[in-house]
Amino acid sequence: MLRQLNALVLGLAIVAGAMLMATGPLYRSGSTPLLTAFTLMRWAAYLGVLTVVLALVALVVGRGQRWMAGAALVIGATAFVIPYQWQRAARSVPPIHDITTDTTDPPTFVAVVPLRAKAPNKLDYSPDVGRRQREGYPDLGPRTLKLPREQAFERALAAARRAGWEIVAADASAGRIEATDTTRFFGFKDDIVVRLTPQGNLTRVDVRSVSRVGLSDVGTNARRIRQYLESLGA
Repeated sequence: MLRQLNALVLGLAIVAGAMLMATGPLYRSGSTPLLTAFTLMRWAAYLGVLTVVLALVALVVGRGQRWMAGAALVIGATAFVIPYQWQRAARSVPPIHDITTDTTDPPTFVAVVPLRAKAPNKLDYSPDVGRRQREGYPDLGPRTLKLPREQAFERALAAARRAGWEIVAADASAGRIEATDTTRFFGFKDDIVVRLTPQGNLTRVDVRSVSRVGLSDVGTNARRIRQYLESLGA
């Protein structure tokens, strides 16, 4: 009986883990809508909790084959923790998907626009988004490089390539770089524009990063901008 319980718990844990790991590939393949993928992730978390409870019971009362209950505990906890952390992160940041270092005059896209023709999220920027960003990310702002714009442009373009972004356009005369970054698990595509403005012998660098889908980016765009600006140096 106890052996059957251990086997059942391990089986449930494997199902929970498989459900969780399948959400990203199913969405990327185009066979599963985003809402369905998120629902699957939520149910994986529920099943993970159930597995953890049953695994703890099996460990307390069981004899032999405890490795099954132990493995189920680890897998079940993972199936719960990952969605939980995702949800917790989403609640800790503003529910927006358009982030920029200049909320008054955000950089504009040109070459990327046709690529977003079917994207649910548009590129219109509203004062409300700017207000929410300033409340949620008060530290986010432009960076000034101690370089003339020509040299700053080369550094900015090299940093974009190091970041693994797909360069869509690089217009040195306009001081504008446009690119697309794809997230690893779900394969979300976020578009980025970098604007370089000369200020005497210095250059101001502004960045805007906008998700194509999703109401909230769970902090991804702000994190991307911060990492990019830090990579530019002084």
